[in-house]
Amino acid sequence: MKIEILGTGCAKCIFLYENAKKAVAQKGIFAEIVKVEDIMQIMNYGVTSTPALVVDGKVLSSGKLLSAEEIVALL
Repeated sequence: MKIEILGTGCAKCIFLYENAKKAVAQKGIFAEIVKVEDIMQIMNYGVTSTPALVVDGKVLSSGKLLSAEEIVALL
């Protein structure tokens, strides 16, 4: 599983990255978690509001800071 956190490095993006790590640990699964800060790569996903959560190439959330529990529910 590949989880991407799309954002330009703002505080919300950092928190979403940390919450994604917590969610993966809570689920007990293996996932590659990557921060994507390049604006062109972010735009390729059609995301206009960050932070965004992408799992295996599919945008699951955009413009919201999800809690670890909310991410667990999406996984």
